[in-house]
Amino acid sequence: MSERMVDDSGKIIYANVIKSYPWIVEKGHKCILSPDSDGLLCGLLMQHLLDWDVCGFYDGKVMLLKHGIQVRECVFLDMEIFRSFVRSIGQHMLMWKPEKDVRRPEWANFQNCISPNNMRLFGGSPAQKKFSKKYPLATIHLLLAIIGSQMQIAIKDDAICPLLYTDGTFKNMFNYPENVLDWLDFLCANDVANPLHKVFYNNCYSTNKLMLALRDFFAAIKAIGGTSRGGDKIVISNSRSRGPENLDQDGSRFKLNGAQVEIANKFLSMLAEQTGWGYRPEKWAFENFNVFQFEKGTIKPNGRNYEDMLRRKPLSWAMTSGQAIEYTVEGPDRLA
Repeated sequence: MSERMVDDSGKIIYANVIKSYPWIVEKGHKCILSPDSDGLLCGLLMQHLLDWDVCGFYDGKVMLLKHGIQVRECVFLDMEIFRSFVRSIGQHMLMWKPEKDVRRPEWANFQNCISPNNMRLFGGSPAQKKFSKKYPLATIHLLLAIIGSQMQIAIKDDAICPLLYTDGTFKNMFNYPENVLDWLDFLCANDVANPLHKVFYNNCYSTNKLMLALRDFFAAIKAIGGTSRGGDKIVISNSRSRGPENLDQDGSRFKLNGAQVEIANKFLSMLAEQTGWGYRPEKWAFENFNVFQFEKGTIKPNGRNYEDMLRRKPLSWAMTSGQAIEYTVEGPDRLA
């Protein structure tokens, strides 16, 4: 990060974010999404506002990428990628000792990555005592705030519920109110021109109305997925074997099976109706994929394990809790 991202009052400097990462507000880019509700909302927003094309999905174990497209052409939404030639935006905790990490030569691998925790130099080591202060919202909220600093984005009343649902944001609001309020202050959400103002400072929902709206949203997800949960994501890997799942071979390429395409179309159509962000299926790739499978690992978070992980040159990682760091290492299926 060459530009200063945080001002003296501790708030984000949106002009400098965009100066450093101009691609985030440019039209016509290709993108790869995390296949959960946050990633799908990000893809829907960028397709609607900036005419981006969704060319693949990556969940930390498996990546689907449209044949003929190179990773260098794409922006990863909702996943930080530790490669200097890859553009990405995410919201996971990445640093262990920020003061040391930012001085690492290899940290230049994040030169094209927008990361709110990195902006504030928040890390996960017990000595730093910042893990409990990690970013508690979803990537879609960060995207809305950044892009909303350049153009007006109307937030419908009906959009508030899915925007509070994604990544368990509503849970974090009630479990960690001090941290959420701190980050809303950092993002300048109290500014009425900021799209986040309507989401988090709205007068549309009392606590009771919000619970009822979330109950109905859960029911709609269940109806889409046929399970208590599962209608809000595209499942591309097996949680046990960590290999590809729900794919059909189509010649030398692969495509999502019919059930997953149906789930994706129904969920995206529902989100489009609630947010007003028009869903254009022709902008989304669900077939003609090359498939990449990576090695997934989990380590206990301590300094030695963190250093060992970095020596393996991970593609991506996240401190998912005070008890684990999950990471991905490239193998025979390399992205470069």
